[in-house]
Amino acid sequence: MILSAADAREPLSGPLDLFGAPFVQDPHPWLDRLRSDAPVHHDPATGLWLVSRHRDIRTVLLDTDRFLPDNAQNAVTPLPVAVMRVLVRAGFTLPPALANNGTPSHPGLRRVVTRFFDARSVAAAVPMIERVAGELLDEVTKYGTDEGSLDLFGSFAQILPCRVLMELLGIHDVDPATLIAWSDAALELFWGRPPLARQLELAEPVAEFHQWLTATVRADTAPPGSFVRELAAHRLPDGTPLDVPTAVAACFFVFVAGQSTTGQLIATVLHRALGEPGLWRRAAEEEGFAEAWVEEVLRREPPVTTWRRTTAAPTRLGGTELPAGAQLLLMLMGSGSDPEVFPEPDRMCPGRANARRHLAFGTGRHLCPGATLARTEAAVALRAAARRLPGLRPTAAAARPPMLGLLSFRAPLRVEAERAPAPR
Repeated sequence: MILSAADAREPLSGPLDLFGAPFVQDPHPWLDRLRSDAPVHHDPATGLWLVSRHRDIRTVLLDTDRFLPDNAQNAVTPLPVAVMRVLVRAGFTLPPALANNGTPSHPGLRRVVTRFFDARSVAAAVPMIERVAGELLDEVTKYGTDEGSLDLFGSFAQILPCRVLMELLGIHDVDPATLIAWSDAALELFWGRPPLARQLELAEPVAEFHQWLTATVRADTAPPGSFVRELAAHRLPDGTPLDVPTAVAACFFVFVAGQSTTGQLIATVLHRALGEPGLWRRAAEEEGFAEAWVEEVLRREPPVTTWRRTTAAPTRLGGTELPAGAQLLLMLMGSGSDPEVFPEPDRMCPGRANARRHLAFGTGRHLCPGATLARTEAAVALRAAARRLPGLRPTAAAARPPMLGLLSFRAPLRVEAERAPAPR
């Protein structure tokens, strides 16, 4: 199936291109068409099988014998020799650790991570999250005029989860801007479609990131009880100590997922809240409203839009026969708008009864261990910004911000707003 403008129901701008501007700006028409017409669709451009119905995606995520996570962190765009040379010189490797790990070592590694991000740990961290949010908003307000415009992405949404993660994990030897740059480079290199020149440019900070992680894991200076120290003390199922490359791979995933994707969620939460009349005030005043809004954004516009799996053997999914080794792309964003699960899916309805049935954080054995932290940070960020910046409204340019358009990640790269003029 090739989706095209010739379709009689609703014109779409050309064949489906997962990296193209029409899909990145508004993927929902394409996702709706896939879900209704070709719920398991082979995309010739990428070689991926696009799985778009909620029930099929849930089946894949829960059946870890038929559908393996081995390809979850593979580079989407093949890395040429020149790029590989840069990474190899840095000792870069990502053995199975968390998202791409279907081996018996996964449960133990996951338990190490989960201890830092479970509900009790996150609840204890709320005062710290609120403090960091307040400090960042102090800086935002310091340099703005009463009616001036500001961008809440780079100054707030992006940096808040990075600083929170650093405090939670006991990281003090790198500045947030560097960690953000490293993480963003890794996302683009492995989940983007950059040309060779850009790949070479990205490989350098990714190599630096990996070298820093390796040095951090190998050093015996992490404080007792810290994330790095707990990883270093972890034993594999056979009793052997966790090897350094696997510990580094676990850190790599946690640092990218724990700050870049949460920053993307916060940016989308703020952007969508500013665009809805009256919602900014409600987020400031109504108990629990910020949390309900975050859940609706996760359902409709999650920062992690897709995830990958591969078939262990020939199998059948959604009425389609798949060969062994088929590369699946689970359209998580599309599943959140499946009308079989969510009535009026295109309407933002904070507080809907089944809001948490979305698959934005996955489900089953590989459910995102940082889900509670991401939800909490996004709600704290929205509430704090709405209270500190009352009367904020989107600028004229904010309706169509530049978007991050990677295979598995989507979010506004600017959240432009202005303060409404004071009544005369």
